[in-house]
Amino acid sequence: MNIINWDIQGFEAINTGLSSDFLDAFLPWMREPLFWIPLYVFIVAFIFFNFGKRGIWFVLFITLTVSNSDVVSSRLIKKQVERLRPCNDENVAVIKRVRCGSGYSFTSSHATNHFAIASFMASTLGLYFKRYRGGLWVWAAIISLAQVYVGVHYPLDILGGALLGTLIGQFWAWLFRKYYGNSLQINL
Repeated sequence: MNIINWDIQGFEAINTGLSSDFLDAFLPWMREPLFWIPLYVFIVAFIFFNFGKRGIWFVLFITLTVSNSDVVSSRLIKKQVERLRPCNDENVAVIKRVRCGSGYSFTSSHATNHFAIASFMASTLGLYFKRYRGGLWVWAAIISLAQVYVGVHYPLDILGGALLGTLIGQFWAWLFRKYYGNSLQINL
């Protein structure tokens, strides 16, 4: 059995095998960008409250992190790989829980972007708040799992996106720490 068959079996196990009323209600919300706006506003407010004007650099770098991860995933990799989404593939049994979309599947931009954010924040703010680092990774994983559950991505799309996002987040965190990280003092 090849890796694509395993990927399809993994997809079907999550998309159909985990079906429940609770997950049908919960997971589609986890992938909605508007749902997370209060969290993003809180993070920006927290940064400016604790780091003052120096927080501008943090916000700039996290914006660069997400922009970079989205461009690499959506505009470079997806257009080169051209993998159909499971919900657009007639050979895959899919429960469609959201609109499918016409774009390609590999890598998942949701996974790439959220793992980039988690990686960046775990490597920067996580230095001050070590107990919250694990929560960042769980947050990115739940959003990513939701992509498979609703039928728009395969597990390998998520794993590829998670790896790519983690690497991009680490790169931008390294640049941030190199140029601005040592000057930040948290005001708690």
